[in-house]
Amino acid sequence: MCVARNGRMKEVVHQYKNNGYNIVLDVNSGSVHVVDDVVYDLIPLAEKAFEEGRSKEEVQNICLEELKDSYASGDVKDAFSQILELKEAGMLFAPDIYENYIIDFKKRETVVKALCLHIAHDCNLACRYCFAEEGEYHGRRALMSFEVGKKALDFLVKNSGNRVNLEVDFFGGEPLMNWQVVKDLVAYGRSLEEPYHKKFRFTLTTNGILLNDEIMEFANKEMSNIVLSIDGRKEINDLMRPHRGGQGSYDTIVPKFQKVAESRGQMNYYVRGTFTRNNLDFAEDVAHLADLGFQQISVEPVVAEPADDYALREEDLPALLSEYDRLAVELLKRRKEGKGVNFFHFMIDLEGGPCVAKRLSGCGSGTEYLAVTPWGDLYPCHQFVGKEEFLMGNVDEGITRTDIRDEFKTCNVYAKEKCRNCFAKFYCSGGCAANSYNFHGHINDAYDLGCELQRKRIECAIMIKAALADLEGEESDEEE
Repeated sequence: MCVARNGRMKEVVHQYKNNGYNIVLDVNSGSVHVVDDVVYDLIPLAEKAFEEGRSKEEVQNICLEELKDSYASGDVKDAFSQILELKEAGMLFAPDIYENYIIDFKKRETVVKALCLHIAHDCNLACRYCFAEEGEYHGRRALMSFEVGKKALDFLVKNSGNRVNLEVDFFGGEPLMNWQVVKDLVAYGRSLEEPYHKKFRFTLTTNGILLNDEIMEFANKEMSNIVLSIDGRKEINDLMRPHRGGQGSYDTIVPKFQKVAESRGQMNYYVRGTFTRNNLDFAEDVAHLADLGFQQISVEPVVAEPADDYALREEDLPALLSEYDRLAVELLKRRKEGKGVNFFHFMIDLEGGPCVAKRLSGCGSGTEYLAVTPWGDLYPCHQFVGKEEFLMGNVDEGITRTDIRDEFKTCNVYAKEKCRNCFAKFYCSGGCAANSYNFHGHINDAYDLGCELQRKRIECAIMIKAALADLEGEESDEEE
């Protein structure tokens, strides 16, 4: 549902039907309502009339006239009363309180709170879709030295202001190819915590080839989260994630990943996959990973050049949107059977939600979050590494290109024309700046295909919340 605003159409209330639910999302308040057919059909009529400046009585009369052939007048009046209550409570047709905040938001002081350490620009797999070019990142193969890593952690502490909790992700390439330096840097980070009043949250992203018991034991002690890369079914995974010699990786990594998941009590990890045009039926891969015993799952769409044979295309959208619906129903079914799993893109907080800064600007790349190359160069995030126009500085001198930081600081949902009028903007926070740059040449645009998928994921996530609320109600009634 949209209203005219400065020549553009802005969605104030988003309505959709999914899996038997009539769902109404009030965009600006974040309120979600599951309604009956009368309220669902009444809302767009009431919104238009209120926007025209009509009185309550006039709006009710308009609704009665428009719906006289569909519903009894008493039902329409009851529905209108419900809509009025929600409107007056600020839960329907709410004004946008964030847009006026954006000027102050742009002036905010930022601190660095997270680093992605490219501990290894090298990899022992040859994944076909790898944006890092098998770990090389448009450059040379290299391993980060302990000295460069120390300087990176010192830079983080120095530039984190009063923030206590700091995050460091060991990334690659494949970080386990430089495992001793990972361990040494964790120890160094821990040594900084007490004197500087900081707490480090270390994470690890790995393809699992080199995983062993010693690494698992250390990771379970020191890593707050582990991301385990696998694409799903054996034939899908091995097609896209082979060794350099062409042999598949599935048989090597699955038992190791299962051991990691169990050793961490099925918490604080993700198996993370990528789906491509080779598996538009990616719900099958999520189900496969769940059947392997994994309870924390993320399977995400590939972002690739249109010429790549595995790239997702606009013509694939109907199938992809339908597949997300199918996946949502499948996950609900498993939950009812006592075999529930968490699917990353369907996890959504409808009560608290992210803070204002995150709602407006997302991940904080280029300002609060930076990537560090093996030789100490600083980039806005891992996906910009190797693009020299985004080289921001280094761990010795700090940020020397403050203009790049300032450009990312002003990157928000109101700076993106496609975002400011989208119902999903406060959930996706404007999407990925790197995808925008790669497809449009600047960071204040949006990757259109990705936006369509994100909107569908949000719709599915909200539907799942509604269905789980019903299920919890049923379970409570049974207990009584």
